[in-house]
Amino acid sequence: MVKRGIPAGAFGSLTRALGLSAGELAKAAGIAQRTIARRAGEARLKAGESNSLYRIAGVTALAEEVFGGIEAARAWLRQPNRALGGATPLAMIETDIGNEEVRNVLGRIGHGVTS
Repeated sequence: MVKRGIPAGAFGSLTRALGLSAGELAKAAGIAQRTIARRAGEARLKAGESNSLYRIAGVTALAEEVFGGIEAARAWLRQPNRALGGATPLAMIETDIGNEEVRNVLGRIGHGVTS
């Protein structure tokens, strides 16, 4: 699905689900806002863009599970985190390595380890 490209409307859906502006989500996904504006008229996003949004959606779902709701997940994703060197989880998930670190922190929280 990611290789074929997810529907372009998924960007707007994720923006609303996270309570972010289009600019904030584009930055977190590492996609230029102008690119997102261009894709709005297309049926599907490109594979790399789809991968970025899929990564953000996956971390959001995990945070929602760990914290018991979307509001708590949203708040956690936007707050600087000591375990992430003071960066926000949302800023970290732009890269594969950052995404892995955020998932590790969520795993530790989910298992009751202070993070």
